[in-house]
Amino acid sequence: MANLIIPSQDGKTHDLLALGALITRLDPGIIPFAEANEYLLHVSGGEYNVSSNLSTCFGMKTAIASAMVNYPIGRRVEYAVQKAGIVPYYKRFEHDGVRGPNMAIVWSDRGQGVRAPVVFYNRSNEAAQLLKPGSFDWDAIFAKGIRWFHSGGIFSALSPTTSELVIEAMQAAKKAGAIVSFDLNYRAKLWAVAAAEQGLSTAQASERAAITLRKIVSYVDVLVGNEEDLQKGLGLKGQDVETKGHLDASAFFGMLEVTTKDFPNIKAVATTLREVHSTNRHSWSAVMWLDGKTYQAPTCELDVYDRVGGGDGFASGLFYGLMSGKSPEEALRLGWAHGALLTTTPGDTSMCTLEQVEAFAKGGSARIQR
Repeated sequence: MANLIIPSQDGKTHDLLALGALITRLDPGIIPFAEANEYLLHVSGGEYNVSSNLSTCFGMKTAIASAMVNYPIGRRVEYAVQKAGIVPYYKRFEHDGVRGPNMAIVWSDRGQGVRAPVVFYNRSNEAAQLLKPGSFDWDAIFAKGIRWFHSGGIFSALSPTTSELVIEAMQAAKKAGAIVSFDLNYRAKLWAVAAAEQGLSTAQASERAAITLRKIVSYVDVLVGNEEDLQKGLGLKGQDVETKGHLDASAFFGMLEVTTKDFPNIKAVATTLREVHSTNRHSWSAVMWLDGKTYQAPTCELDVYDRVGGGDGFASGLFYGLMSGKSPEEALRLGWAHGALLTTTPGDTSMCTLEQVEAFAKGGSARIQR
């Protein structure tokens, strides 16, 4: 098994290039949707979040390839990308003034106490699902020099062509010598809707998801996903995850033998561990398998303000640590710390500083900073 070797920054335009959908998330805070009159708008997207976090918190040079619609909501999203310091590669679409195509909307409240957060989608006629092989000139983009390429399962589920585009991009990344990462982010609802449009049943949708994701993961160096993602997204057999505690790493580590047997190309697998006591109180840890060795972060208690984006916060901190030459233990702790801190602020992307992340990763406290 080959070890994970990160390309140097020498001659590279971008530390990381992400491929995924840019979306808007409407957030009524703790007010239930039926009673809400005002919403915060957060620009989001699993792949975008990683790119944004690496740029704003960790000071890395990042880029995103995505769909953009030329209408006011698209411009609002573009402003956020620009503010985050991310270089965009857009496939542009014109809005017809009535039906779209649109920038997708995710509705997500924060919940409170024993009332869980609620998430639902409006991805009708989404521009990102129209992306397909040939939408981007990967040879030209990767010729600029890119150390790391990242995409995820939510974008792959949007349509048959988005998963084909992910594979096309990964092939170009491999050819260019970049590290390839993928966040499984298995969402049965998205796979079912996309499959239904092809006339497939729910059972066929699950089968199609596993076949598609297995093709994608055959190109991956660094995989992000928990044991449920591995079982449901890749069709792997493992322990009954429902019988294990959410902070029990054994179920995750128990999946690694079958995962690496099926995918010998994988050099690292990582995930967060979260025990939800209430909407605002979580126990939080993280684990990683890297080059045949296992690592586990400490467990801390989170007072959660907004949990959305915590997993992407973990991934971006981990990637920063690995790209910066930190030890596996340090890289995992940076991901764990950044994901934890991200849940203390509104929105899906980082409002933290590198100094805060490093201090917490080393065991810093929440005492007032003077």
